[in-house]
Amino acid sequence: MADQKKMVEEITSMEEDFAKWYTDICKKAELVEYTSVKGCMVIRPYGYAIWENIQKILDAKFKELGHENVCMPMFIPESLLQKEKDHVEGFAPEVAWVTHGGSEKLEERLCVRPTSETLFCEHYANIIQSHRDLPKLYNQWVSVVRWEKTTRPFLRSREFLWQEGHTIHATAEEAIAETEQMLNVYADFCEQNLQIPVVKGQKTESDKFAGAVSTYAIEALMHDGKALQAGTSHYFGDGFAKAFGIQYQSKENKLEYPHQTSWGMTTRLIGAIIMTHGDNNGLVLPPDVAPIQVVIIPVAQHKEGVLEKAEEIRSQLSSSYRVKLDDSDQSPGWKYSEYEMKGVPVRLEIGPRDIEAGQCVLVTRHNREKTVVSLDNLESAIAEKLAEVKAGIWEKAVENRKNRTYKCTTMDEIKQVLAEKGDGFVEAMWCGDEACEDKVKEETGVGSRCIPFAQEQISDKCVCCGKPAKCMVMWANAY
Repeated sequence: MADQKKMVEEITSMEEDFAKWYTDICKKAELVEYTSVKGCMVIRPYGYAIWENIQKILDAKFKELGHENVCMPMFIPESLLQKEKDHVEGFAPEVAWVTHGGSEKLEERLCVRPTSETLFCEHYANIIQSHRDLPKLYNQWVSVVRWEKTTRPFLRSREFLWQEGHTIHATAEEAIAETEQMLNVYADFCEQNLQIPVVKGQKTESDKFAGAVSTYAIEALMHDGKALQAGTSHYFGDGFAKAFGIQYQSKENKLEYPHQTSWGMTTRLIGAIIMTHGDNNGLVLPPDVAPIQVVIIPVAQHKEGVLEKAEEIRSQLSSSYRVKLDDSDQSPGWKYSEYEMKGVPVRLEIGPRDIEAGQCVLVTRHNREKTVVSLDNLESAIAEKLAEVKAGIWEKAVENRKNRTYKCTTMDEIKQVLAEKGDGFVEAMWCGDEACEDKVKEETGVGSRCIPFAQEQISDKCVCCGKPAKCMVMWANAY
């Protein structure tokens, strides 16, 4: 897109200033607005519509697998949060506290939920007695609060929207299978519905979720070569069950501790969409989550029959697609720029000559290619164009990741490749020692993102200390 005419001059180019480009898109595409509450944002209707489509697809996937939606309280008593030592220590720096109710000081501080493990555990302790009560497969769609020091729309805000799944099982095997299954659900969603390629892997011990036995994650690579954690799935073992006194009577009439999981995706996925697919003209939205999949632009709409035909097409398509007809008095050129900025996958242009010829023009957002199609075959042509958009943005994202993935065998190689080529995924071997993990970060600037499930033996030595390597790690700078 860099060699094409830039239609929206208000957007800073990503080559000039990537951070400003990102913020410009968030504002100019009317996704968010800032508020008087520092670090919090208004998600505007267009931005929220993207989230609603994400939510709709994921919620259906969860329910197909037997999960039920619940809703836990927003507040957590301090004594409840303190029950799992590692968990509370992990979240302590980010917790917001309520100390007063009206004008009265509370006897016990209330935490505004940063996550809901402790609330689910309290609930499980009340409702689980027998093996017949298991498993419980729960999910909730809520907002959470984490007092981030540095914030950016969608990527890091002090309050954000997410789903958090919480399940509890009779055995470790069942819980581990659930953890892996949900990571695969997330990976499939990113790749099949958002066209964002991801790396599936396990977090290192130092980077796992507070209180978890193991944490799995999917990592995506943005336009600028930085990584973004797009989803996580955690296996808790029976640690939370022991801390909260959750036990069940097994089939053998023995008291056993159940095993738990949690998993989540957030509104940062919208940030991932912007930074994976966007260009210097604005958003490029995956068709599955685009609020408007097809926008109809009438040309010379003041002429007889043009608006009537445009409305007829809108009505025809609306049963199959999310369609908008823009019959405002703005010029067609202004409308082209506006909907390019908003990332609408397909633009349909129709004017008097088109109507006379029984045709219209379709323009695909990702490459701005124009195609003349017959109105008789319009629905199938739209389907083909949406599929082209999906394939096109997927190929571009895969190519970006391929071009920005580097294999290194020494620390000097990591430094050199980053200095010459810029940020990206660095694949390098690791001995498993946390001191080496820290040293790589300290000396090269890139931290461990995950231990990919798809392993490759780049060398037999640790990139840091030269001792025998245990696994390949994906390293990167990250959002």
